[in-house]
Amino acid sequence: MEIKRNATARWEGAGKDGKGTLSTASTVLKDTQYSFNTRFADGVGTNPEELVAAAHAGCFSMKLAFNLQEAGFTATSIDTKAVISLDTNSGSISSSRLTVTASVPDISKEKFDELVADAEKNCSISKLFNTAISVDATLA
Repeated sequence: MEIKRNATARWEGAGKDGKGTLSTASTVLKDTQYSFNTRFADGVGTNPEELVAAAHAGCFSMKLAFNLQEAGFTATSIDTKAVISLDTNSGSISSSRLTVTASVPDISKEKFDELVADAEKNCSISKLFNTAISVDATLA
C-alpha cells in the first residue's frame, strides 16, 4: 500500500525580495506566507526548515508511540522538539537534533532507550534525511 500526501508552493518575485505561500491538501496550511526573511531572518510566516522540523518531531513521536505499543507500553505523553540546522554556505540541512521527554509507566530506562534508538533510525522522515540525526531522550 502506498499513501500519498501533497503540498503546494507558490513564489512570486526575486529570491530575496519575493514572497511565497504554502498550502497543504488537508488545509492545515492554506496560503501560509513564507519569504527570505522568514527563512533567513526574523520575518512573520513559516519556512521550509521549520516545516521539516515539525514533520520530523511528529514522525519520531508517532514512531516511538508505535514502538512502545508493540513492546507492551503506552506513553502518557511524548514531547519532541526538533531543531533543523541549515548550513547557509552549502544550502543543505546539516543536522536534525531531536529532544524528547516521555512519560511511560513501568518501562525501564534500558528498554526506553532501545525503543528511542529504533524510532530515531526508522521513522520515515529520519529515513528521508541524508544528515546527522541525534536524540536526547529523557524518561520522565
